[in-house]
Amino acid sequence: MRGFGYLTKEGIKSVWNNRMMSAASIGVLVSCLLITGAAMLISMNVKNVVDQVGKDNQVTVFLKEDIDSVQAVQKIGPEIRKLDNIASCEFYSKEEAITEWEEELGPLFSELQGQENPLPNAFHVAMVDLSQYEDTVNNIKAVEGVDIISDRSDIAKRLTDLNRLVTQVGMWLVLALGIISLFIISNSVRMTMYSRRFEISIMKSVGATNHFVRTPFVIEGIVLGLISGVLASVIIAFLYEAMINAVKYIVPITEIPYSDLAVNMSIGFVVFGMIVGAIGALISIGRYLNMEGGEILGW
Repeated sequence: MRGFGYLTKEGIKSVWNNRMMSAASIGVLVSCLLITGAAMLISMNVKNVVDQVGKDNQVTVFLKEDIDSVQAVQKIGPEIRKLDNIASCEFYSKEEAITEWEEELGPLFSELQGQENPLPNAFHVAMVDLSQYEDTVNNIKAVEGVDIISDRSDIAKRLTDLNRLVTQVGMWLVLALGIISLFIISNSVRMTMYSRRFEISIMKSVGATNHFVRTPFVIEGIVLGLISGVLASVIIAFLYEAMINAVKYIVPITEIPYSDLAVNMSIGFVVFGMIVGAIGALISIGRYLNMEGGEILGW
């Protein structure tokens, strides 16, 4: 434990002793974290809009002509609400329907009130997951008293495809930026290794183990990642609103409040930064661990 404490202190001191290279590594990693985080936030907001549109995309369930309002509200409504994948089920009486027709088309429908009303009672039903549209519609049709359902399967399919596309594009974009971040930070740390090759050579020459040589650099990478994650969290909190406003010029969206995302984004930035910093240091120091002291310097 004393040895680990010593190596940890050495790694932290190295961040300050090599502050120019540390600043460069932090700058690169913060930039990559910001790009990755922006891609994630935009993807999450677009997916949220798609999900919301899907929930608002209601189908109309028309009941049989002999079903009155009491039967609909007391019996059929509860049966539909008990089904899986039902987000909401609101009764839509034939009186409301004929009134809306009258408001839109004029007095032509003014005489079709009461017993003369030819329209059936209905329900407006919204689904939780549009990818289960067909199964849900079949389950609703099986409810006694249901006549027909307005078919919006084409809209459901388009929304489902869009949701899947947004998810996949966001995932691949984050993955690609993560790999780029790892590559860039590895090169940055490799430059630090090169500038300190004399120090590594001396340690290897006096019999230092690979663990002893590696640990301070890994600690240094973790510290750089921690600092980068904290800085990126602070910066993106200030940039979030401006970033969403820029997206709104292209796609009208209702953004997720950053307060709902702040904790998870901050933890994600810090953890991701520390992991990338540690892996970058391991990749960079690996080539030197297989060399003897003189080989490191090219002797």
